[in-house]
Amino acid sequence: MLEQAQELAQEGMDTALERLKKELSRVRAGRANPGVLDEVRVESYGTQLPLKQVATVTAPDARLLVVKAFDRGSVAAIERAINNSQLGLNASNDGVVVRVPIPALTEERRRDLTKQVHSIGEDAKIAIRRARRDANDLLKQAEKDKDISEDDLKRGLEKIQTATDALVKDVDAIIGKKEKEILDG
Repeated sequence: MLEQAQELAQEGMDTALERLKKELSRVRAGRANPGVLDEVRVESYGTQLPLKQVATVTAPDARLLVVKAFDRGSVAAIERAINNSQLGLNASNDGVVVRVPIPALTEERRRDLTKQVHSIGEDAKIAIRRARRDANDLLKQAEKDKDISEDDLKRGLEKIQTATDALVKDVDAIIGKKEKEILDG
């Protein structure tokens, strides 16, 4: 029962950490990051497809993304999709590739992005604590049902709390790194 509770907690916490990393990769930090375009959907052959399925995105330098379409016929649609996205980017194409210059961030925009990063971090911490609560509830119910002893309950709660503290510290480190990236960008 202790192992089940720990696995439940670890699974929920790992999911929260992965979601945090994915969300943070979408936050534009002033440097060109191909992850910024992950949510862009392109009209291709009558359907909306993720950009990844119709092109490759590279960052040849800190201020430019280059999108190379698998099919040259979709270059204009890719440009249109990027320009119509809510990312504030202005793409242009030369018939072969789409170039997306990444503008420098203003001080106000940096502060807004920092707030957004903190909000994403808080969401991750809430998800981690929710996983801890679910595992603790499982242990408390097992103790109430006499499946585990009071000592096992205490030991299990301590292990789960230790894991929670470690992951919250990891989240703070990831948030700090992203914040520094935004402010220095």
